[in-house]
Amino acid sequence: LPSMQTSGSKPCPCPSFKLRELASMYFTMVGVFLVILVVALQGSVPRGSYFPYKVPLDPQGLLELSWNVSYPEQAVYFQILMRELKFGLLFGMSDRGEFENADLAVLWTDGHSSYFGDAWSDAQGQLHMDSQQDYQLLGAQKAPEGLYLLFRRAFSTCDPKDYFIEDGTVHLIYGILENPVHSLHAINTSTISRGLQRVQLLKPNITVPELPSDVKTMEITAPNIVIPSQETTYWCYMAELPEGFAKHHIVMYEPVITAGNEALVHHMEVFQCAAEFDSFPHYNGLCDSKMKPERLNYCRHVLAAWAMGAQAFYYPEEAGLAFGGPGSSRYLRLEVHYHNPLVLEGHRDSSGIRLYYTASLRRYDAGIMELGLVYTPVMAIPPGENAFILTGYCTDKCTQQALPADGIHIFASQLHTHLAGRKVVTVLARDGRERQVVNADGHYSPHFQEIRMLKEVVAVFPGDELITTCTYNTEDRSKVTMGGFGIMEEMCVNYVHYYPQTQLELCKSAVDPGYLHRYFNLVNRFNDEEICTCPQVSVPQQFSSIPWNTFNRDVLKSLYSFAPISMHCNKSSAVRFPGEWEKQPLPSITETLREPVPHCPPTPGPRPAAPVPLNLGEIRRG
Repeated sequence: LPSMQTSGSKPCPCPSFKLRELASMYFTMVGVFLVILVVALQGSVPRGSYFPYKVPLDPQGLLELSWNVSYPEQAVYFQILMRELKFGLLFGMSDRGEFENADLAVLWTDGHSSYFGDAWSDAQGQLHMDSQQDYQLLGAQKAPEGLYLLFRRAFSTCDPKDYFIEDGTVHLIYGILENPVHSLHAINTSTISRGLQRVQLLKPNITVPELPSDVKTMEITAPNIVIPSQETTYWCYMAELPEGFAKHHIVMYEPVITAGNEALVHHMEVFQCAAEFDSFPHYNGLCDSKMKPERLNYCRHVLAAWAMGAQAFYYPEEAGLAFGGPGSSRYLRLEVHYHNPLVLEGHRDSSGIRLYYTASLRRYDAGIMELGLVYTPVMAIPPGENAFILTGYCTDKCTQQALPADGIHIFASQLHTHLAGRKVVTVLARDGRERQVVNADGHYSPHFQEIRMLKEVVAVFPGDELITTCTYNTEDRSKVTMGGFGIMEEMCVNYVHYYPQTQLELCKSAVDPGYLHRYFNLVNRFNDEEICTCPQVSVPQQFSSIPWNTFNRDVLKSLYSFAPISMHCNKSSAVRFPGEWEKQPLPSITETLREPVPHCPPTPGPRPAAPVPLNLGEIRRG
């Protein structure tokens, strides 16, 4: 079978016997395990590496997860390295990183014998052995660096106690057992050392383009800073392109992580500043500091974005992201998010992003377009909502006017909300029918945002519609949440990366302000409240005065689902394309996409709800 080349990996010309040697180093269990592993992964794994994706699970880097994806098998292969194993490990998945209602693989010991099993936790966090053992153990072996554990899990098992692995963010959870336990039921998940890590498990299976022969590199990195001894830090550093730097194409970028800080560097972005300013002040400090120059807020054009667990990002061979040259700012802003929950002190860091660029311009300039909702308070979410939905539109009228006849091709996407966001999806509609999902994340987290290459390029033509829907949770809030730039305000955005670049930079909507004014009048009369709807009273003030009873909530939801919209069909100059864009009707969708039906693997027969015993001897190290 031909080998599958995975995003971010490079083919290795190593002969296959090196794979067998590598496998034997890791796993010296009974030969049947190796046979199962090699046969299962053959045709699904890049040559030269069983596990191309890697991420530290815990802040100290004591647990390291590596994995690979087999789309032919619809399964994920996991390898965990436990550098300082004590008496066992819990690893699994849950909706948002909770240890309640979680799907878990558990390794534990009673001090003499060791066991591995598929388990689930109930609403109180109590563990139960799963009647259907779907975490399939493939091997376990001690090594000088720790204990390696290898197991397999199908995307979908059709077991109601199991997590359905799908595209988008996956919240992985882990726990370390500090003491021996006599049974699975004796494990108390509330008292163990535990945590979560977010990753995109299902990496796209795409061909990595070859880099041009004249490719050069440029590193935008932090200048050996001391990571602050606090849990969360956003660090900003200003960099500058050389004087007279001509137009180039960025064709690839990858992270540069200072050794030893792999568990602290959470995500990074490089922004290009607005060309309207001739210069920007140099700055190296906290992004939220009062000392940060105001002008740095005009550095918002994303050139590169990386999050923990992501690989290198490649542009399609026919396109590159332009930077440098006339009309392009020489100033760049690096933003690094450090996650330091153990409040470690004295760690120096020079992490950042390495850009690969070429002077041999490709056929197309790549562009970035904003889809979703305009940043405006007219789009609001009442407090106490479990799943409140807001939708932004890029209408057929805008794409008809702004896109070329041959259309554009979307190859990557970065979804974005603030703290209340829980789900984001963008779909392509044509002639009133939803045709294709552009990007979706049903377990979206505002703490894990990256530019993701799409599994397949999405072609968008004049007259098509792009509909972006965000779901929010405000159960922990007592006041209304409005759209805006503040972290406690909300956004609903999909930054799509596409080619060829057009003048259309922003295709977003918001509810028509006149209809929102009618809503304020209605709830005022219904509630007999003294809510002033005078023109001089701002929308935030009016929203803040509303008593959020069931009627007022339901009417607002209804308003957003039928009221006309104000369309922002904008050029890069922030000027709208010519046309009438106010009080536009909502797109009429007569046919929606069907929810995907999980594929259930064939059941090999009765499988007892019993753990697998492991002959590891004393697994406690040190």
